[in-house]
Amino acid sequence: MTSVLERISVDRVVFSVEFMPPRDDADEQQLWRAIRELEGLDPAFLSVTYGAGGSRRDRTIRTTGRVARETTLVPMAHLTAVDHSVAELRNVIGWYAAVGVHNVLALRGDPPGDPMGEWVKHPQGLSYADELVRLVRELGDFCVGVAAFPYGHPRCADLDTDADMLVRKFRAGADFAVGQLCYDAADFLRLRDRVAARGSDAPILPGVMPLTTPKMLGKTLELSGAPVPPKVAERLEPLVDDPKSFRAAGIDVVTEMCEQLIAEGVNVLHFYTFNRSKATKEVLGRLGLVASRTP
Repeated sequence: MTSVLERISVDRVVFSVEFMPPRDDADEQQLWRAIRELEGLDPAFLSVTYGAGGSRRDRTIRTTGRVARETTLVPMAHLTAVDHSVAELRNVIGWYAAVGVHNVLALRGDPPGDPMGEWVKHPQGLSYADELVRLVRELGDFCVGVAAFPYGHPRCADLDTDADMLVRKFRAGADFAVGQLCYDAADFLRLRDRVAARGSDAPILPGVMPLTTPKMLGKTLELSGAPVPPKVAERLEPLVDDPKSFRAAGIDVVTEMCEQLIAEGVNVLHFYTFNRSKATKEVLGRLGLVASRTP
């Protein structure tokens, strides 16, 4: 079993990719085209998300299991505490182990339907991500990741409290964290500094998403919990009616941010792909990170 921690603890810059479980057969075909196109670029790991409230849970398990069986990639499955009893969580964790998936991203998760709605604990469930980290750790030889929030979790009072919560997850046994989306390198670096100031040196991966359409720009609020940075909006909003120019500028914005992160010692970039490969491959190519596997 290869762990995510092993794959990201290297002395060179690497990247990882995130996919969503398919909604239907057509989605599944698109997903697997993207997986195969990115496989040859040797991502450190492939992450598969888990729908709120367990939606598409079975497809998540099936997809990650197929990645483990049929590809050379290292899969990481998401797991949330939303609407699950501890017994159900134990069952899902067991399913992951049974299909050969030993890397798990442990998340409390958002309320189904409304990510900003009131969090309601399952009567026999868990309340916090650190509890889920401990549960996964108890049930086998898993490498466990957690979420990090450059702009702070929406339910945290301030950035310092948010950093305290992240460190608490590390102390519960998490090996690394994957950052929510950001488009300003300084925002991520400040998060890294806050965590380091609390004595933690666990790896934190910045979340990156190539900006190719105005719709994707609008999606950033949902994925980051913060407005688009003004300097990014100034570059892209005048181009919303020019798809080709918008896409080119969006790729520039993301590439420049990645270059800044690498210059500051970040050696893993986590790409949100939306089950597509072309834009991610373009950014990786411009960063010089497209070396294929060695035979």
